[in-house]
Amino acid sequence: MSDELPDPELPPLAGGVGGPAALRPLLETVLTALEAGAVRRAGPLPAGAPGELADLVREEFRHTEADALARLTELLAHGAADPADPACAAHLHCPPLAVAVAADLAADALNPSMDSWDQAPAATVLETELLAELAVLVGYRPELAAGVLTSGGTESNLLGLMLARDQILPGRPEMDGVDPGTRPRIFASRAAHFSVQRAAAVLGLGERAVVAVDVDRELRMDGAALGAALAAAVRDGQTPIAVVATAGTTDTGAVDPLHRCADLAAEYGAWLHVDAAYGGGALLSDRLAPLLDGLARADSVSLDWHKLGWQPTAAGVFLARRAETYASLARRAVYLNPADDEEAGYPSLLGLSLRTTRRADAFKIAVTLRTLGRQGLGRLVDRCHELALAAAELVRGRPELELHCEPLLTTVVFRYRPQRGERAREWDPAAVDRFNGELRRRLLAGGRAVLGRTELPGAGPGLVRLKLTLLNPHTSEAELARLLDEVTEAGRALESA
Repeated sequence: MSDELPDPELPPLAGGVGGPAALRPLLETVLTALEAGAVRRAGPLPAGAPGELADLVREEFRHTEADALARLTELLAHGAADPADPACAAHLHCPPLAVAVAADLAADALNPSMDSWDQAPAATVLETELLAELAVLVGYRPELAAGVLTSGGTESNLLGLMLARDQILPGRPEMDGVDPGTRPRIFASRAAHFSVQRAAAVLGLGERAVVAVDVDRELRMDGAALGAALAAAVRDGQTPIAVVATAGTTDTGAVDPLHRCADLAAEYGAWLHVDAAYGGGALLSDRLAPLLDGLARADSVSLDWHKLGWQPTAAGVFLARRAETYASLARRAVYLNPADDEEAGYPSLLGLSLRTTRRADAFKIAVTLRTLGRQGLGRLVDRCHELALAAAELVRGRPELELHCEPLLTTVVFRYRPQRGERAREWDPAAVDRFNGELRRRLLAGGRAVLGRTELPGAGPGLVRLKLTLLNPHTSEAELARLLDEVTEAGRALESA
């Protein structure tokens, strides 16, 4: 055996005894560059057209050799849409907590892979313990439940509908495919996340297997319409396999009637999956948790801690109320989870995930929960809810702006209503739609504000809305007022153009 020392010219690693010493100066470089990039950006996102930034990125990427870490990090920060800026409020894209980012760095440096115990001894146990705690938060019995960390709501919704398919349809659909004669159907509201249709396609059911149920003005599923849709499907010889209820729609934060959904799912023998990727954060708040009454009746639940949990992406969670419903996902790979290892006490999480290699995303959530506790995180949720209520009041106080509905969680949906331009013409609904789309793009091009854009369910013009998604608890009411001033000033300028 050779006793030669490693080649000193090889680049250092992040792990091992020498890893921290190698990382320390690099972290200082990164932090300095992040600060320089934010100063250079000077706003919620870089000003200019998308092509201008693309040219800058290409040029820097193709020609940077020396100081690549510093130069490309500064470029990344300069070219970011920074959710920590009060005027960056378009999406369910949170500014992560510093403690969560620091914890994520530790996981990155050690690089555990969650597909076998011998790649992640401590992290395997920690994820299991975290999921048991989150199961209690949802209302499940932790000794009966099971779950896994996911990449987000899309993966979690796919898992829930996969288990629904395999539990409800006869035979072994996960092994042999779906018998066309079963005519399976999934019921979700018209405001449900698009990943429901995507999951149906991936599972071989087809997007047309998803039945869209009507919603009210706040985008909450109509319970009577769900009952009628289920009854009509059964009369037509179709098989209801799942009801997907949304706890926190992307646009308005609406929560579907969970108890009614659970009653109907039970009546028709369907699985109940609740997409609480956004609204699940309400469980942290004593004030808002009652909105999710009935969540514990779900067969499976999606949560996202990279929304109202202030974690770096990704931090999705999937929970199933009964562990035995996971049976169809179980797999044995002799090089990862051999039976004799498990019998000897070496646990495996392989049969809980659609993925094989997985990051230790549970670690940052665990650190955050232990650092702040439910009450500490709940204060952040309550603060963002208060900001949404304040923003709604500010919208009502501006005659050019029209509020769609009262905020339930932390989103505010509204639009600019042009009064009358210099050409003295009336604004029809289609023109108002185009106006709001252009208004948002003008704010983006100026680097002044990042607002969301959406369209309400329905047909015809007049459905385009702007949206504030308020996930930064450090934002002040004065900053909200300045943001809405930017919107109204840009709107007036566009009217006069």
